[in-house]
Amino acid sequence: MIILAAIVFLVIVVVMMGVKVVPQQRAYIAERLGRYYATLQPGINFLIPFVDRVAYKHGLKEQAYDIHEQVCITRDNVQVRVDGVIFLQVIDAHKASYGVNDYVFAVTQLAQTTMRSEIGKIDLDKTFVERMAINQAVVQAIDEAAISWGVKVLRYEIKNISPPQTVLMAMEKQMQAEREKRAVILESEGKQQFAINTAEGQKARVVLESEAEKLRQINRAEGEAAAILSVADATAESVRKVAAAISEKGGMEAVQLQVAELYIEQFGNLAKEGNTLILPANLGDMGSMIASAMTVIKETTPKK
Repeated sequence: MIILAAIVFLVIVVVMMGVKVVPQQRAYIAERLGRYYATLQPGINFLIPFVDRVAYKHGLKEQAYDIHEQVCITRDNVQVRVDGVIFLQVIDAHKASYGVNDYVFAVTQLAQTTMRSEIGKIDLDKTFVERMAINQAVVQAIDEAAISWGVKVLRYEIKNISPPQTVLMAMEKQMQAEREKRAVILESEGKQQFAINTAEGQKARVVLESEAEKLRQINRAEGEAAAILSVADATAESVRKVAAAISEKGGMEAVQLQVAELYIEQFGNLAKEGNTLILPANLGDMGSMIASAMTVIKETTPKK
């Protein structure tokens, strides 16, 4: 019974050694008597016990690996410390097993050397701006070499670029100077624009004031002209009415009476204004004086 149990156990062990279950997104490399035999795909695979063996196991998922921090020298001779992360994927398990001893170590070392080379091509000021271009250059350089290793480099990302403390202080001073310069420029531009706007406002005010003064003078002139015409029309109308009244019956007698009254009234005013009164020689002949005045009136009165 003990021997039978041992035989059964041995059979079970042999069967288990001959059956390999490969998980999804995994690839096993099987060797037969030390030579490459097959790449086992996900699922159940059968091997010959003690003849075949699984030599390598690879994951086919995308994998991320840290690129350790290293010192790089820029084109303007500034030392910066750079680290990153690289994303890989095994696309050929056979090449990944036999093309290189350790594809992860090989790719990370190649990424570091390529990064130093790319950083050395640019100045420090451009390292922060050209990160995308640097990433693409590293991916392209590594991917060309990694094809023979059965590995696909999907992308590379720079995590940190750390200049020396002295350089950081100098960069901070430079940025502060640039900000102050922009502030001064903006302030001067603001003052310039303010002066321009003020001048344009004053110009517009002067133009409007001159236009208003022009309209005011035009309106005043038109008003004065209209007033003169109105006075002239009224005077002419009064003269016409007086002339018409004189021409009517009894008009001359009314004029004689009016002249006499005005004559007497004016002499009365002269007597009130001063102690000395000069009288004409013919003051006693009132009739002759009125007759003279009427003669003038008759001559100036238009005849019908």
